[in-house]
Amino acid sequence: MFFPVLHESIDFESITPLSEELYTDLIKGENRRVNIGIESKLKGDNTLVVIQVEPQSYYQKDFHQRMYLYFNLLYKEYRIPILPIAVFSYDEKHTEINQFTIVFPFFHVLTFNFLMLELKKKNWRDYLKSNNPVVAALLGKMGYQEEEKVQVKLEFLRMMTKMELNPVRARFINDFFEQYLKLNEEEEEELMQEISRLDNAEEFTKLPNS
Repeated sequence: MFFPVLHESIDFESITPLSEELYTDLIKGENRRVNIGIESKLKGDNTLVVIQVEPQSYYQKDFHQRMYLYFNLLYKEYRIPILPIAVFSYDEKHTEINQFTIVFPFFHVLTFNFLMLELKKKNWRDYLKSNNPVVAALLGKMGYQEEEKVQVKLEFLRMMTKMELNPVRARFINDFFEQYLKLNEEEEEELMQEISRLDNAEEFTKLPNS
């Protein structure tokens, strides 16, 4: 849903999760874990790639530089092509940079680029027809107005009824969503009233509910 060209290029039958990597930033003395690392192959050939996903929940001015450092650490370890992706989930409005460069007036040393997903810049209404559990889980972090919160939750539940997930997966996705979007008592009451007007209201009672 977010990177369709990438999705078409990856052989999902060959996915191997990497063991959790722990690196030390010797300069600042911080520990850093690579949140999601997956080894896979490209479709049509045997080229191995590592997909590196870094979730970022707060604004960090030098994040593009740190992304490059994490990329280097992974490349040093595996020495195969690495595809870096950053997922920004914070609510503040900032302009993120998905490129890090080292340039002199007389010589261009390098340009490092990474894919990025800025959830707050995505319109939640554009994804309502999706049958993708990841999209449903992230719906509450996309761009919506405060007065739309109840409608966002209703549409999330509607997506859940269509996906027909098993109870364990359904609860996992629901818990994930509710970490991002929480309704107060008045909004919950409004949601219940909205659901009661639906022809398939009984289907909603089968869903996990906090």
